[in-house]
Amino acid sequence: MKTQIFFATIACTLFCIIFNGLAQPDTLAEAKLAIEASNAVYFKAFVKNDPNIFIERYAEDCCIMAPGMPALCGPDAPRKFFRMAYDEFGLRNGKFITQEVYGDGKEFVTEVGLWQSFDEHGVLYDDGKFLVLWKKTSNGWKMYRDSFSSNRTVEK
Repeated sequence: MKTQIFFATIACTLFCIIFNGLAQPDTLAEAKLAIEASNAVYFKAFVKNDPNIFIERYAEDCCIMAPGMPALCGPDAPRKFFRMAYDEFGLRNGKFITQEVYGDGKEFVTEVGLWQSFDEHGVLYDDGKFLVLWKKTSNGWKMYRDSFSSNRTVEK
């Protein structure tokens, strides 16, 4: 009887370990899918001149750290940045090329990649690299810290 209880306990323990292992989501894979989906619609905001699409990509406590200017932080930062990029720089489309996403996928992950910006005629006018810290929020994965820089040389 003791042997049967021993083996039943081991079998139950193994089953629980295996079942829980299968039931656990791959949080990094989940984050990567969410980032891919967000990046796929990011520039549609500029195509449609719809800042709400853009704003939805960011956490409420985000900071956008663009080159040559102070960081824009807080819930109004995405709207301010969108208006500046659209109205002052003529951004109308773009492309992200994700090179790496790493982290544990529980609260934060980091994305590293390249970007391209296009004007109203579809002409590439700038390109560079980016580093985004993504935050898991109650509304899904959102950009928490967005930092990027141009590959173009600065004229003096």
